[in-house]
Amino acid sequence: MQGPAPYRLSFVLLGIALVLAWLLNISSGSVNIPFSEVVSILSGTAAQVDTWNYIIWDFRVPKAFTSILVGGGLSLSGLLMQTLFRNPLAGPFVLGISSGASLGAALLLMGTSLFVGMGSMSFLGDVSLALAASIGSFLVLAVVMVVAQRVKDTMALLIIGLMFGSITSAIVSVLAYFSSAENLQRFIFWSFGSVGNLSPQQILLLTGIVLMGILLSIISLKPLNAFLLGERYAQSLGVSLKRSRFIIIIATGLLAGGITAFAGPIAFVGLAVPHLTRQLFDTMEHKVLVPAVFLYGSILMLLCDMIAQWPNSANVLPINAITSLVGAPVVIWLLVRKRKMLF
Repeated sequence: MQGPAPYRLSFVLLGIALVLAWLLNISSGSVNIPFSEVVSILSGTAAQVDTWNYIIWDFRVPKAFTSILVGGGLSLSGLLMQTLFRNPLAGPFVLGISSGASLGAALLLMGTSLFVGMGSMSFLGDVSLALAASIGSFLVLAVVMVVAQRVKDTMALLIIGLMFGSITSAIVSVLAYFSSAENLQRFIFWSFGSVGNLSPQQILLLTGIVLMGILLSIISLKPLNAFLLGERYAQSLGVSLKRSRFIIIIATGLLAGGITAFAGPIAFVGLAVPHLTRQLFDTMEHKVLVPAVFLYGSILMLLCDMIAQWPNSANVLPINAITSLVGAPVVIWLLVRKRKMLF
């Protein structure tokens, strides 16, 4: 497998694309701010209009930074799952990780009237929703991994993951039926997905979660490469299957669960971006794929967030819908053109 060196130009281009996407994202919004003014504000020069400084630094820059964390983190979690199960259909949603996170959030937001003590988590403030969603994702993924020890057929495992998703959706529906209108509305807005309106404390916490997921992914580079060739080959290389699975599961749970908690269940990114990245880099080496997937996902999320925010309009479309509407046709076109899927 080739290392990162032959792909330096591709990484440079991705880095430039990320900076451009970041600038375009900050430049777009309901208030029209000239691009030259945006550059001046970012460089530390006072804007002609005082409110522009507030809009850029207090709203658009945090939102763009959150987009990078969400897009890169979800893409990386999808790569981890596809490699662990050696299946191109694997991802946070397919195997129930994000469904578990949604269930945890639903129990916290809509279950207070049904379960005594559910409101006790509210004392944690901004941490409560992330904690509830992370617990839900870890529980579902843990059950899936227990089943994986007994079921060797990956397609059967995918079906089991889908069944877990159906079970969690059914529980959420029951909670929604008995929930108050106010709590139901909170959950629906959360389920639309959003990378804005996060407090500095929430962004700081999300940054820590994503960094932990990235660190665990870097630790797992050798096992990830070995898993591609099968568990027996991985063992022959001295890879501890139990330890490696545990680390990969923790990384995926942190990334998918934490991001879903703060940004909602965002579709498409975790499943499709790893495939898009393999089309560009044509390699299975995770020393290349891990940073490339994170950069690619960040760029995609910045662009989707820019599309979701109509220019000169206060209306913001659900980011969950934009990622699928914009991204899915691109994946279909690439796969039809290539006539193969690198995996």
